[in-house]
Formats: sequence, C-alpha cells, structure tokens
Amino acid sequence: MGMSVTIDPATAQDAEQILKLQYLCYQSEAELYGDYSIEPLTETLAALRTEIAETCVLVARLGTEVVGAVRGRVDADGTACIGRLIVHPRMQRHGLGGRLLVAIEARLAAERDAARYRLFTGHRSEGNLRLYRRLGYAPVATEEVSRHLSLVTLEKEVSASLAAGV
Repeated sequence: MGMSVTIDPATAQDAEQILKLQYLCYQSEAELYGDYSIEPLTETLAALRTEIAETCVLVARLGTEVVGAVRGRVDADGTACIGRLIVHPRMQRHGLGGRLLVAIEARLAAERDAARYRLFTGHRSEGNLRLYRRLGYAPVATEEVSRHLSLVTLEKEVSASLAAGV
C-alpha cells in the first residue's frame, strides 16, 4: 500500500530539504533560459529559514521526504504574492502542484486576509502557464528581464465563497 502525500506548514527543520529540492527543480528553468544565476539557485539556507519564520511556507511530504513546497505572503493592499512552487520531478504531472497552490491560496485567504493572488513565471515555462490558467489565473503584465527572459505576471481574485470560509 502506498503512502499519501500530506501538505503542512514548513518548519525550520524542513529548510535544508526544501533548498535541495528547489535546486533540483529549478535546473530545468535555468536551462530553459540559459541562466544558472537565477535567485532560486542562489538562495542561501539562512535566507530560506528567515522566509519560513516570516511568511507562509507549505510543504508536501511523502512520509518524511519533502516532495513539494510553495511560499506566500500578503502585502498591505491584500495581494497575496505566491512563489517558488516546486514539485519533485518524479512527482510531477500528478496534481501535486495544483494541490499546493490551492492549499496556499486557502491559507492566505483565511489567515492573512488575501483579496487577490499574484504569481509570475517565465514566458517559456509552458507547463507553469498551463497550470496557472487552469486554476483561474489570468496574465496581467509581462516584463522583459533580459533578451532571453520575460516574466509573465498572473492574478486572480479570491472567490467570494473562499473568502467567506465556505
């Protein structure tokens, strides 16, 4: 019988596993854009521990192994900024990324009064763009970062039923 994947708040003890998974997961993004100096590949363990302490970080666990993670914070205007959605390559394409995104949306709306969600991804990251559109996100801006990379910003409003806790 297989184990179920659970989604829980991250703890400081998860930081090392999250950082290793993040490094693994962002290799394909770095290759896609020809840039191995992207922030997810250069983040320090200390910076990640600070983020776990100060923001909302969720992890997906298979037993004791961290197989996914996502982060979010809510700005003063009620915008929840969601980022660093990662899923172990062997666990991808099974709905875990969507589960993590829905879980952090619910937590940010319930605990931190989010009014809208915002995230971004690279313009060539078709899998990410498909997932975000399927979950109701719409592109609102594109920013050219370099000759090889444009970031697409996507947003969606918190649904009335979710905001009401239904």
